[in-house]
Amino acid sequence: MPQALTLPTESHCANCGAVLQGEFCHACGQSVRSVLRPVHGMLEDTLDLVANWDGRVVHTLPPLLLRPGFLTLEYFAGRRVRYLAPFRTMFLLCLAAFFLLPMALDTGGAADTPMKVTVAGASFQDAKTPAEVDRLLKKQLKQFAPTEQIPVVGSLAAQQLDKARLQLTREAMQRRIELGDTTAVVPQTVADLPALPAPRAPSEAARHNPLDMAWDAQKYPVHVSWLPDFLNTRMNRSLQRMHDNLAAMRGPGDHSAVKARLLGQVLAALPGTMFFMLPAFALLLKLMYLFRRRLYVEHLIVALHSHAFLFLCLLLGVLFQLLAVALEPHAPWLSTPLGWLINALWIWAPIYLLVMQKRVYRQGWPMTVLKYLVVGWCYCWLLAFAILGAAAMGLAE
Repeated sequence: MPQALTLPTESHCANCGAVLQGEFCHACGQSVRSVLRPVHGMLEDTLDLVANWDGRVVHTLPPLLLRPGFLTLEYFAGRRVRYLAPFRTMFLLCLAAFFLLPMALDTGGAADTPMKVTVAGASFQDAKTPAEVDRLLKKQLKQFAPTEQIPVVGSLAAQQLDKARLQLTREAMQRRIELGDTTAVVPQTVADLPALPAPRAPSEAARHNPLDMAWDAQKYPVHVSWLPDFLNTRMNRSLQRMHDNLAAMRGPGDHSAVKARLLGQVLAALPGTMFFMLPAFALLLKLMYLFRRRLYVEHLIVALHSHAFLFLCLLLGVLFQLLAVALEPHAPWLSTPLGWLINALWIWAPIYLLVMQKRVYRQGWPMTVLKYLVVGWCYCWLLAFAILGAAAMGLAE
């Protein structure tokens, strides 16, 4: 049978009966305020929580950006209430930075750029003989396959491919005529173009290579004997998606939409991947300062504040970039100072991390610089593997 709600007395906690010494019980932590209050009282508590959170943001972000090691030392000293918790700070800045990063990387307008026919960095105008023109034309036509043999190609994409092939051939024939070749004929329509040679059948090794265009997970599945069947099935499903994404990027036509989608998938996988870098970075610090008798959690706090600072720099850099693009039509002169600010962030980041390591671990400059370089070198390799892992996960989506 459920018990009736017990209201607190003036001197004892309603939950554990301990003698009260303030607004919260010192034994169980329960508030002395009753939950049975008017709605305006609950709204006041919500506003107070938001205002307190905003105050902690004001006290956290400026020293995080400008005072290396300050927040970490404050946390170690027990002065934590007025600042955001290290994990929450890093988590919020990470989400904000990777949310805005795709906007800064979006160049836009790639599909509307007129096509310029070039051959290995040189146009047909650089050819000196008709034979050289033919050689360059054959080299360029190798990237085109017959449109009816391209899987899942729409009619619009097929038309664009045929137009590109027609433009390429016409420029080659015009150059041959300029060089005095009387046998050259400039094609007028796609029907006047010679048929493309049929592609050669892929080799048996290519059929079993997931990175080759001829591979298919249904016909040539990858099987690892010591893995259970459901993991082999899931692995082949991911490999098929990765194969399809790579084929879409390597295939003919406009790749801007495909690249934008894949970039979004990779960036979506990066925040989760970066969380694996935190314990690894803390472990590197633990190994470097093994004889300093510090707990692993202390190194983890240093890692959290270090990554929070890096995400804050990334966030500010993205905001400055977006601001420069938005103000370009109205105040182009602001692009230069905003570019200076972005460069200042890039310069400040390694200096900040070095000074932070010096202030937190309190060693001399020679040992600090040496350990900083070793940790940085190892971390760069770990970060490269993490980015490759995020890219693989993005391609497999």
